[in-house]
Amino acid sequence: MFHIGGFAVRWYSFCWVLGLVFGYLIVQRIYKQQKLEEEKFDPLFFYCFIGIIAGARLGHCLFYEPAYYLSGIKPFIEMIVPVRFAPDSWDFQYRGYEGLASHGGTIGVILAMILYARNVGMKMFHVIDNVAIAVPVTACFIRLGNLMNSEIIGNVTDVPWAFIFHSHEALVEGMPVPRHPAQLYEAIAYALIFFAQFYIYKTKSTSGIERFKPGNGFYFGFCITTIFVFRFFVEFIKKEQVDFEQGMLLDMGQLLSIPFCVLGTWLMWQAGRKEMKNS
Repeated sequence: MFHIGGFAVRWYSFCWVLGLVFGYLIVQRIYKQQKLEEEKFDPLFFYCFIGIIAGARLGHCLFYEPAYYLSGIKPFIEMIVPVRFAPDSWDFQYRGYEGLASHGGTIGVILAMILYARNVGMKMFHVIDNVAIAVPVTACFIRLGNLMNSEIIGNVTDVPWAFIFHSHEALVEGMPVPRHPAQLYEAIAYALIFFAQFYIYKTKSTSGIERFKPGNGFYFGFCITTIFVFRFFVEFIKKEQVDFEQGMLLDMGQLLSIPFCVLGTWLMWQAGRKEMKNS
């Protein structure tokens, strides 16, 4: 993006930061609307940040490249610390975290929210529902970062809106070819999911309809169901991320999405079921 002296500000990092900032501001507004104590909100960003980064990093390493990262002490350290060791020595280079998985990030932020809720004395589903309303915004900006990084690319296509990526993995016989901008498809979908979910929250949460009140699991269920259903289908037009996915009927991203879709659907059904019992 630009340099400050010898420090390079990258588009990917910038998009990550934007996503986290917008998520922070949205949840802060939700806390104020619900008249929740400011001291309960203050530690929320720390929990979310650590949960997302740790979960996304471990998810990538363990879901997509376990054979490498569990093969020895140096790869194991690289899984935790953002460095890359030389093959034949302990010399290392700072590389940042090269590889973050959204499924792992989701698991990480769920665990972080459980700990946060216990420590501040809030109901777990109230916390998770509030955070879930903002999650699609962060996911949108992360995918825009992937687009700028030319990673998680789509399959070769001749559609008129195709992108030509110049990264090594995008080349066919050494030549760049038009591909589906799968990252952009996801970014647009997640933005639409956010607006739909926020509209439901703004118009329904104070209407007296029990299922739409944060704390019933509806918003968390809606968030993970819509995101991972779209993720499941968009994977069909993505280039495989790792070699072992070649020839698989469903790739790793699709297999990991299925449990989240089932969980999200069940949570929305439960929220409706509670409302029927109370009516």
